[in-house]
Amino acid sequence: MIGKGKLEEIAATAKAAQADLILFDHDLSPSQQRNIEKEVETRVIDRTQLILDIFAKHARTREGQLQVELAQLEYMLPRLAGRGIEMSQLGGGIGTRGPGETQLETDRRKIARRMRHIKEQVEEVRRVRSQQRSRRESVPVATVALVGYTNAGKSTLFNALTQAGVLESSKMFATLDPTLRGVTLPSKKKILLSDTVGFIRDLPHSLVTSFRATLEEVQRAELVLHVSDASAPAYIAKEQRSQVEKVLSELDAKHKPTLRVMNKADLLMPSELATLRKEPNVTYVSALKGTGLPELLEKIDALLTDDPLVRMKLRIPQSEGRILAQLEATAKILSREFRDDDVDLEVQAPESYLRGLEKFQERSKKQKTKHL
Repeated sequence: MIGKGKLEEIAATAKAAQADLILFDHDLSPSQQRNIEKEVETRVIDRTQLILDIFAKHARTREGQLQVELAQLEYMLPRLAGRGIEMSQLGGGIGTRGPGETQLETDRRKIARRMRHIKEQVEEVRRVRSQQRSRRESVPVATVALVGYTNAGKSTLFNALTQAGVLESSKMFATLDPTLRGVTLPSKKKILLSDTVGFIRDLPHSLVTSFRATLEEVQRAELVLHVSDASAPAYIAKEQRSQVEKVLSELDAKHKPTLRVMNKADLLMPSELATLRKEPNVTYVSALKGTGLPELLEKIDALLTDDPLVRMKLRIPQSEGRILAQLEATAKILSREFRDDDVDLEVQAPESYLRGLEKFQERSKKQKTKHL
């Protein structure tokens, strides 16, 4: 990976800086890591180990901790050789010949056993999540998933839309545990918004695998909100966008309906914002200042086509107070006229809801509206 001269240069620089740790922005093989450590006489870690350490620090729920531990063990397993003195354990008892298994083999066996146990627990989490999702899917409520590069402001946007109080932090990977909250759209249609773990360049494959249970929310979502940092320089924004799309592709979610949400628009100059707004299928918001959020909700409304908005004329007896109150809470009332004992209404609401009110429908046929 690096030549002998460069290795000597790194060792001298580390010694001069009294460095406790040398970090490589690459994945090191177990033998590379051992050989470099031997030369520089300082602890060496690679990019993957750093990301795993950050994940371990931020995991709060039992599920998050299990998923991080699984990824750490998968990373550690091939790196056991050369860690400490390999001590032989003498076999005792009748028929035992020679030394028993080495400490290395014992450690490998313990790690493999622990990994099997964690995988069983993660499968149980996935089973429970699947049951919860089945219960949710029995009621026609669409799920919208927030995805994006780490530190793009997903949790701030999530809180601005749901008032959920999820941790907001400028630290990388502050969100590890999935959170679902309900949001009411301008049409009064209810959706579930899902906050997910941030993506990063060269995300270790073991993490994508370990967090598959969490990322299933992205796979099942009807709409993906790809959140980006609008204030990032163009070359960084392009790189981050391609990395997010790469992970979405690994999750078989790249071709889902996607709306790009450019967050932190308050950090842009008004002249920049005026130019950028011309891009199609992109909305600019500031989750911190709350600007652009009504337009974002309108666009989400328009893009959710599984349970389309329908316009319908209804004639409902005034005695049906419960239905009238429910309509007020669930539908957008476009017009209302009182006639004797009835109320004539023109409403806009999800098709699944209005299907139950067809007996009150007037002669004029319902029209599906493309809500822009």
